[in-house]
Amino acid sequence: MKVIKDFLSYMDKLPARDLALKVIYLIALVSAVAVLGASLLMRKILADIPSIDKLDEYTPSLTTYVYDINNQVIAGFSVEKRAMLPLSRIPIDMQNAVIAMEDKGFFRHWGISPRGIARALLRDILHTRAAQGGSTITQQLSRGIFLTPERTVTRKIKEIFLALQIERNFSKAEILQLYLTQIYFGSGVYGVQSAAKLYFGKDVSEMTLAECALLAGLIPSPERFSPFSSHGKARLRRYLVLQRMLSERYITAKEMEAAVKAPVPSERSTFISSRAPYFVEYVRQQLEPKYGVAQLWKGGMKIYTTLDLNMQVPAEDIMEKYLVKYDSDSVRTRAAQAAQRDQPGQGASLSPVTLQGAFVIVDVKTGAIKAMIGGRNYVTSKFNRVTQAARQAGSTFKPFVWMAALMNGYTPASIVDDSPMAYYYDGKDWRLLEGATDQYSINIAIQPFMGNKDFSIWVPSDFDNKFLGHITLRKALERSRNLASIYLVTRVGPTQVVDVAHKAGIKRALDAVPSIGLGTSLVTPLEMVSAFSTFANGGIHVEPFSVLKVVDNQGKVLQEYVPEEFESFTPQLSYILTNMMKGVVQRGTGANAARLKRPLAGKTGTSQDSKDTWFIGMTPDLAAAAWMGYDDFSSLPMKYWTGGGTVVPWWTEIMEAVLKDQPIRDFSAPEGIVFVTVDPETGKLALPTCKKKMLDAFIKGTEPAVFCDVQHN
Repeated sequence: MKVIKDFLSYMDKLPARDLALKVIYLIALVSAVAVLGASLLMRKILADIPSIDKLDEYTPSLTTYVYDINNQVIAGFSVEKRAMLPLSRIPIDMQNAVIAMEDKGFFRHWGISPRGIARALLRDILHTRAAQGGSTITQQLSRGIFLTPERTVTRKIKEIFLALQIERNFSKAEILQLYLTQIYFGSGVYGVQSAAKLYFGKDVSEMTLAECALLAGLIPSPERFSPFSSHGKARLRRYLVLQRMLSERYITAKEMEAAVKAPVPSERSTFISSRAPYFVEYVRQQLEPKYGVAQLWKGGMKIYTTLDLNMQVPAEDIMEKYLVKYDSDSVRTRAAQAAQRDQPGQGASLSPVTLQGAFVIVDVKTGAIKAMIGGRNYVTSKFNRVTQAARQAGSTFKPFVWMAALMNGYTPASIVDDSPMAYYYDGKDWRLLEGATDQYSINIAIQPFMGNKDFSIWVPSDFDNKFLGHITLRKALERSRNLASIYLVTRVGPTQVVDVAHKAGIKRALDAVPSIGLGTSLVTPLEMVSAFSTFANGGIHVEPFSVLKVVDNQGKVLQEYVPEEFESFTPQLSYILTNMMKGVVQRGTGANAARLKRPLAGKTGTSQDSKDTWFIGMTPDLAAAAWMGYDDFSSLPMKYWTGGGTVVPWWTEIMEAVLKDQPIRDFSAPEGIVFVTVDPETGKLALPTCKKKMLDAFIKGTEPAVFCDVQHN
């Protein structure tokens, strides 16, 4: 300030005749002040300008893709949908379209276009708006990577300086490649690769001239020109791009004419499949804690999973088809029940929450999860009923009881008792009421305990309220006899049944009580299908898994599945049990599945009060579990709805689609197994006079040695 005062004082002392000199000095002073002020202002503006050195290390937020076993994309984890790729993979038409529309002098300028800046500034002044427009591709790149989207003079100045630096340090090809892989195309999508997937469902390298032109037209305002929101505007923008390309001699008139006639997409591509959302979330829950949110959602990893969309897709469609029908049947039944109670018009209000289902397929040999349906609608309920829904297994739990029996010397021909029985709880344990072997004696035996709060009485029964008396172990499993199951639990002990279930693959705690043989403990479908797989795999247990390999965005393998196997049961015992479970499909409660006309082993199940219905079936290669019920544990409205009558039909239709191209194989018998012809009623060796005969499997040395002594009529 003193310098200025001294200067003005000096000016005053000059003679009047030196007015011209005064003006010159004054102009010089103003210019110097202006230059100084501009310098200080520029210094302040550019003080926090980022270094372009970071551009070499620039890593944008990338999409992590999840693939199925056939390398089909299932889903993507992303904050911004984006993919990096080299310029060589981007069609030349895409490059030319962008240059024609956004920066036709791209290969001639040195980062900025003074004419474009002046033109944009004049337009902005006339419209009294902040500076905008006139940006080269390099300026747009500097703005997109380093700066905020605000429209101010300060940001524009920074943008220009950054553009100049970028041009000085990077080639035109590098700049264009970065621009094309980070520019925004709407709907959360960045870069031409992700845009090609979204708008056309194809890789960017496969795009046509018309498709390249459409994408280039989106850049100034992706939402405004989107074909999904304004088909007409998108078509006009594409035409404008093609005209520019023609004028720049990038294309011929004939090529433009053909491109103009090409259709414009009207719906988003399903390149990111909406299938298997429960499976995708199951994978996320495993990997996010391991790699962190930033790596999973922004790191551009590739997650290769065990899922097979060829199995998943038909499974989802078929299960939904059947459950829609059952929901409809349920509404009609409840309406009829209301009408019988003289409550007309209340049928709809009596209908329960939507019927739910769950389905999962596991590879028997490896444990790979091939399909997973955790419910009917992931949007309305993210609760995964395959992995999280602990429900009563009902009779699907019986194979664990039968395995415990086989381990204690029973054979398929052993005789078990399917007769009335009753238990009482003495405050410490459940005890069998000795001698109570018919309904009359049971009624007599329980009379002393009636009304006594210190004692509880349990009188189990079968679904049909009938008693078959003495039957073979095989028949008891095929007919799913509850009383025979309790009979076996009483002999082998509930603790051993619990031990067998845990060895097979059940993880959660189980109650060692007589009712365990009826499936009263809570289990998940994934646990059950894993345990059944152990039997189908010759007694070898493998843990279910979903992720084969995880690769980072540089191709480095971060993790890879290493199988682990545990021998839980001998091959011989496992084969005998599996062979008996084949009878469930051939002659028993799972007979609906026999229409697949291939060797199948399985078990149906219906829990107490018909709250859960199940079917778990297996081939030598695949095991699949299906469950149906209500989330609020309501009973199914129709008491005749059982696992065999409702779940088996849709399980079978799904597996018909899944197995249609699979070879037909039977469970192979290990060494030490012999086959003999027996009478199925007595379990003894069959005589020519026996009306029914069957070839049954036994561990060598345990086969029947006595011929049938029953007089057949």
